[in-house]
Amino acid sequence: MKPEFEKILKDTGIEKTNSGAAAGSFIESPSGPDIKSTTPIDGSELATVKAASADDFDAIMERAEKRFETWRTMPAPKRGEVVRLIGDELRKHKRELGALVTLEMGKIVPEGEGEVQEMIDISDFALGLSRQLYGLTIKSERPGHRMMEQWHPLGTIGIISAFNFPVAVWSWNAFLAAVCGDTMVWKPSSKVPLTAIAVQKIVNNVTADMDLDGVFNLAIGRGRDVGERLIQDRRVPLVSFTGSTAMGKRVGEVVGARLGSTILELGGNNAVVVDESADLELALNAILFGAVGTAGQRCTSTRRVIAHESVYDKLKSSLLSAYRQVRIGNPLDKNTLMGPMIDQGAVDTMMKAIGRIKESGGTVLCGGDTVSPDGLEGGFYVEPAIAEADNSSEIVQEETFAPILYLMRFSTIEEAIRIHNDVPQGLSSAMFTRDLLSAEAFLSPAGSDCGIANVNLGTSGAEIGGAFGGEKETGGGRESGSDAWKAYMRRQTNTVNYSTELPLAQGIEFDL
Repeated sequence: MKPEFEKILKDTGIEKTNSGAAAGSFIESPSGPDIKSTTPIDGSELATVKAASADDFDAIMERAEKRFETWRTMPAPKRGEVVRLIGDELRKHKRELGALVTLEMGKIVPEGEGEVQEMIDISDFALGLSRQLYGLTIKSERPGHRMMEQWHPLGTIGIISAFNFPVAVWSWNAFLAAVCGDTMVWKPSSKVPLTAIAVQKIVNNVTADMDLDGVFNLAIGRGRDVGERLIQDRRVPLVSFTGSTAMGKRVGEVVGARLGSTILELGGNNAVVVDESADLELALNAILFGAVGTAGQRCTSTRRVIAHESVYDKLKSSLLSAYRQVRIGNPLDKNTLMGPMIDQGAVDTMMKAIGRIKESGGTVLCGGDTVSPDGLEGGFYVEPAIAEADNSSEIVQEETFAPILYLMRFSTIEEAIRIHNDVPQGLSSAMFTRDLLSAEAFLSPAGSDCGIANVNLGTSGAEIGGAFGGEKETGGGRESGSDAWKAYMRRQTNTVNYSTELPLAQGIEFDL
């Protein structure tokens, strides 16, 4: 292992062999299979993680269930204080944890540290939220009666996160659920177990001092083992799942069959519309970051550009020039703009997609090949690709989790919106324009059908203050800001009769 890799593991407290099961504190000897953690930087092994077995999972669930009995009765502002302390610890370890995200997942250092900053930001949001879990008072039609609405904790929730945001998405769910009074079990992607262990260690340091083991729990394991047990467990009233649409359908089916609830954050096929009045330099920068950042492995990655015919050629030329200047290589190098893909399977998926573009009559304008930066021959590097293809093409209709950008043109705003919406997914969208009427049309009920719609900024980089999520095959879930907290609680309507009469609603009389 390279010395710089060893230093990152040492700085984050990750040893060569680690337990992947934690019920508040780590299980001493998990009995599940070994999981190898490798770095996509050069393909080398980082550590062996012992996964949770079925028995380990049950022990974790029992700990979480027991802790819920006391955690739910703790005043919400006190729960917020626990989250605040975790956020403080994350601030102390932002650089080290960000470097571990880069090492294990492959995103460049600014993005790795940015992901940790998201955790810090959501901890601050959750702290404020802990004093704002508002209900309502409702006017009763009956004299001498008061109606109100309360929100109560759900129980132990499941969090299943994906490899591309190995820590931030967990915090979106975990910190909100915690201040709402829930406990949780986290099943991270088996591709990035070390970042989960590092986060759990930070959390354990806080909760152990406060005798609160069991609020935040970790269960690392394969989807067919731990993941299936989690979604089938009737003790888990809510499962938050981030991943592919195909797997999301499976989660929704299983959890729905037992009448549980889900938050589904699934695929995106995000487009940027560029009209004839747009600031092309602004659009270029946003498209480049959205399409190339994280090697195209974000659910909000820009995958389609729909440009007005009057600016199409100029924008295409600028994009091709910019793509040729993208520095591909070691994401730990501050000069790198695009690091590796997560593994060989991801590379193979991209190469198959490139072949399908050509077979369907599309044209690959640049990129689309594998590369081997010096000294990193075992890594998973590709050239980001730009292609011209028809929106109705089967490959364009799918989400390819890779840096492939499709270009297409339009002549009217109505046509642009039609093309934009004519895909199965509905996560993030953007329009670049200086025209007020076009901007308002894009944001209108007849405009973008996505959960996120932006004007004059790209599809990636959502702030934590807004609810994050999408429509159609993106799943309909909402996480992070706004009133997304309501998904982690149960609503209860209360009516208090403070009179000496018993009038019935709707004027019904029922006298003996």
